[in-house]
Amino acid sequence: MPALELVKKVAAKLLKVGVNRVWIDPEQLDRASAAITKEDVRKLIKDGVVRARPVKGISRWRWRRAHEQRKKGLRKGPGSRKGPVVSRKRAWIARVRALRRFLSDLKERRRIARSTYRELYSMVKSGVFHSKAQLQAYIKEKGLVKELP
Repeated sequence: MPALELVKKVAAKLLKVGVNRVWIDPEQLDRASAAITKEDVRKLIKDGVVRARPVKGISRWRWRRAHEQRKKGLRKGPGSRKGPVVSRKRAWIARVRALRRFLSDLKERRRIARSTYRELYSMVKSGVFHSKAQLQAYIKEKGLVKELP
């Protein structure tokens, strides 16, 4: 089928796509192989015998699956960690200290009970909250405080 290969090459140039994206109607292969000139191939394109296949997109399925796993706390092994241990630990310490400061401030101003304070303190220690805003949102959602600053 060297004639079809030639038709594909000419069609690829005319359609401005790669050879692999050129589609020839299998019902009309004899008509396509009879094409000799560029004009013949243009006519085939016009008649719909030869077409360009659509561009294939990149699927986000793998990303979505990995994202769901990360939300569950998976895929966080040593190969996924960025930065030295010291830097990550410093960030952790800074975050935990800020959250503890916020909790102790709430306790001093008697906005939360001692039992609530202990409960939230242990949650902070176990890494439930990633920011002060998240802790505030949790406290509001559960109705553990009269009003937040």
